[in-house]
Amino acid sequence: MRSFRIDIPQAELDDLHRRIAATRWSDDLGGPGWDRGVPLGYLRDLAEYWRTGFDWRAAEAELNRYPQFTTEIDGATVHFLHVRSPEPDARPLLLTHGWPGSVAEFLDVIGPLSDPRAHGGDPADAFHLVIPSLPGYGFSAPLRDTGWDVPRIAAAWAELMRRLGYTSYATQGGDAGSPISLQVGRCDPDHVIGVHVNMLMAFPSGDPAELAGLGPDDQARLGRLARFDAELSAYMKVMATRPRTLSYALDDSPVGHLAWIAEKFAEWTDPGGRPEDAVGRDRILTNVAIYWFTRTAHSAANFYYEGAAAVAQAASGVQPPPVPVPVGVAVFPHDIFVPVRRLAERDLPTITHWTEFDRGGHFAALEQPGLLVEDVRAFLRTLK
Repeated sequence: MRSFRIDIPQAELDDLHRRIAATRWSDDLGGPGWDRGVPLGYLRDLAEYWRTGFDWRAAEAELNRYPQFTTEIDGATVHFLHVRSPEPDARPLLLTHGWPGSVAEFLDVIGPLSDPRAHGGDPADAFHLVIPSLPGYGFSAPLRDTGWDVPRIAAAWAELMRRLGYTSYATQGGDAGSPISLQVGRCDPDHVIGVHVNMLMAFPSGDPAELAGLGPDDQARLGRLARFDAELSAYMKVMATRPRTLSYALDDSPVGHLAWIAEKFAEWTDPGGRPEDAVGRDRILTNVAIYWFTRTAHSAANFYYEGAAAVAQAASGVQPPPVPVPVGVAVFPHDIFVPVRRLAERDLPTITHWTEFDRGGHFAALEQPGLLVEDVRAFLRTLK
């Protein structure tokens, strides 16, 4: 394992600013609403802030506050943060991000999870944190081969925890980090004590009997799932079929990449304003900048290509293999998928913890870090 420090050359920053200034803008056909995509006025304002107001060096320094490393696993470079708790009895916790996330997604939960005593919490809830960048994402790049699907990443994570000397640990994740965390529980059950997720996909099998008697709230959740497939999943279908073609545009235009990701923060966060009202524009731009500086549009999108068959199988109602360890689920009402509990427990009979929140969306660690931290703590307390 090698120590790692983020240090983007100034020439890269200068090039970014030059490219933003030279953007050739599209027209605003359709007006300022979001139904046709990111509005021109909104994007121009956010891009100009990226060019003149956003401080990458401050974001870089915040990330560099935490020990970082790289190691080679199964032919891939894996970058990760390894934050040891000051508490001697802390337990290991593996945190996994998804797309369009990064390790920066967890910046607001690192302190409370690793050092609860310093954040007004119980030191018994302390964790040693391992926070890897997915293969092909951010500083875990470039990929040298294809085939990095959920099972392969999960096996790599189990190997990473073994190399770090952790013989007993828990996993947590949202977005792609959810199926990966569940798969780690499947492939390493002798060492994983529990899996906590803040996004869960649970599809109907096609048997009308399993939907009989569902109340209005659950029916609405199924309607939300259908709407996602019909209206909001275009990004997934493009990346699952033509990730390379898309990447040429994203890796050449910072504003194009910004629009591609900012749209997801707008659609998947708790509504009520602009996406930065839910997350904060500096956090959004830190995330986008990591993709931009590391040129990982293609390798990140490739994850969807590798997993397309598995997603289609799940959507057709094929039940996944069981997870032989306890599972905790945090349900945020404005997530992409809001699971029906009956279907979730059909797929994961080892669910022992289920929390429904009244606010928050897809990016729980960014939108509602306090709620997520407390739910992780509550679930893992039951596993002592």
